[in-house]
Amino acid sequence: MCNLFLADEINRTSSKTQAALLEVMEEGKVTVDGVTRELPKPFFVIATQNPIGSIGTQMLPESQLDRFLERLSMGYPNTQSEVDMLRARQTKNPLDDVRAVVTKQQLMDAQTVVESIYVDDEILKYITALATATRNNDMIKLGLSPRGSLALCRSAKATALLKGRSYVLPDDVTFVFKKVVAHRIILSSAARIDGVSAEDLLDRIVESVPVPRVSRV
Repeated sequence: MCNLFLADEINRTSSKTQAALLEVMEEGKVTVDGVTRELPKPFFVIATQNPIGSIGTQMLPESQLDRFLERLSMGYPNTQSEVDMLRARQTKNPLDDVRAVVTKQQLMDAQTVVESIYVDDEILKYITALATATRNNDMIKLGLSPRGSLALCRSAKATALLKGRSYVLPDDVTFVFKKVVAHRIILSSAARIDGVSAEDLLDRIVESVPVPRVSRV
C-alpha cells in the first residue's frame, strides 16, 4: 500500500503478476484471501521496460499497455548532464537529499482542478478526429481506443493547467499526443518492414488533421 508505486522492468515479471498489478491500477483496490482493501489516494504507477533482450521477458499485451496514461523515453543524458551526474555521486548519493515538494492533499486538489479545466466541443471533435485518423491509417493495424481518447483529453487538460490556463487549446492536445498514443497503437507489417516508427506516423497524422480555431468565452 503506497501512493507511488515503481514497477522496475515490468516486462520481466510474469504475466500473472502483470495482470494483477494492472487490475489494481484499474480498480483501485486489492483483494487477498477474500478480503478487499481500498488503495490509498492518490495512487499511481510508474513502470519501466527493459528494451533489449527477449529472454526472461513477458511483453505487456496491448490491452494492458492501454492502462498507462503516457509513455516517455528517457534516452541518454547530454554530455554536461552526465558529467554533473558523475560529479554529484563522488562523495554521496543525491537521492539522500530528496525532499517532498507537495503534500498528498495538494496533489489531490490539483487533480480536482484538472477535472474542472474547460474543453470546448471543437477540441473534443479534434481529439476524436485524431483518434479516427489512427484507426483509418493503412500503416496502423490497431488504432487508438476510446480509453486512449479519454487519456488524451485528460492529459491535454493537465497540460493546460501546467501552462497556467483554465481551458484547453489545440496545442495542448498535440503536445501530449505522441506520449499518450504511441504505446496504444499497433503498426502494420508494412510499417515495420519500411522501418516506420509509431512516432513518425503520429507526426503525419497531426499534420493531416485540420486544427480547429477555438476562442475561450
